[in-house]
Amino acid sequence: MSMNLILQGLHVERAAIDRVAALADATRIITMETGTATQAFRCEGVACTSAVRAVVDAACQAAQLDGSFVEAGTRLTDFKLLVMDMDSTLITIECIDEIADMQGLKSEVAAITEAAMRGELAFRDSLTRRVALLKGLDASALQRVYDERLQLSQGAETLLVAVRAAGLKTVLVSGGFTFFTDKLQQRLGLDVTLANRLEINHGKLTGKLVGEIVDAEEKKRTVERESAALGCKPGAAIVMGDGANDLQMMAVAGLSVAFRAKPVVRAQATVALNVVGLDGVLNLFA
Repeated sequence: MSMNLILQGLHVERAAIDRVAALADATRIITMETGTATQAFRCEGVACTSAVRAVVDAACQAAQLDGSFVEAGTRLTDFKLLVMDMDSTLITIECIDEIADMQGLKSEVAAITEAAMRGELAFRDSLTRRVALLKGLDASALQRVYDERLQLSQGAETLLVAVRAAGLKTVLVSGGFTFFTDKLQQRLGLDVTLANRLEINHGKLTGKLVGEIVDAEEKKRTVERESAALGCKPGAAIVMGDGANDLQMMAVAGLSVAFRAKPVVRAQATVALNVVGLDGVLNLFA
């Protein structure tokens, strides 16, 4: 199996590309046309042992590059669906942390969020604890978070335009909240969204959720369910996430992308993007 090493960055020195390519014994380096601020290079015929990966990863970190090993000839059209996490993946914030800020509890809630994303706390329990802290908050805080703080991650819209043009189904599955996934579905034209529903009574958050919790297992089932609906296996999915609750759905995917992710996620993903935007995924393909 022939492998390529895709090197990407925002302010790239060609000497750094040459050094990293040499570490992987690349036979040829091709400058890729990205049409964006991202600079990308395809290093062909590379060695892909665990030892090579380790030295390449270290060199890429030192040079502020994203380095991804991919099978030569892989195309975006080889896949049938793109499944994305929302918080800190499709968007730059953790919505629950920003909602908690309206309650004066951001630091307390954010600490629980971080521990859960690192895999130190069970997601289901951590979510229940965090939502309980929101009890009594005016529901208008949700709209304020959306209007004032929610931003798409760099390259999100470029990625979505390209995957739709390639015929992929777009799925947003989140341990966050339907208030935000519903708005993003309408804004971005996403095919399917799934998230947790906050209970609201008389205009106030009750500190509870309505219905089943979307946890790691449900995220994995979503990938399997949406794949089956297209008549394909989960291996036809590209899955993107950043936290430990994304690992199960990433494990069944054909290509898993750790985006600005926690170390436990980067270690298990097919590729990791820490420097470039979400549209860096597009440069992985021939």
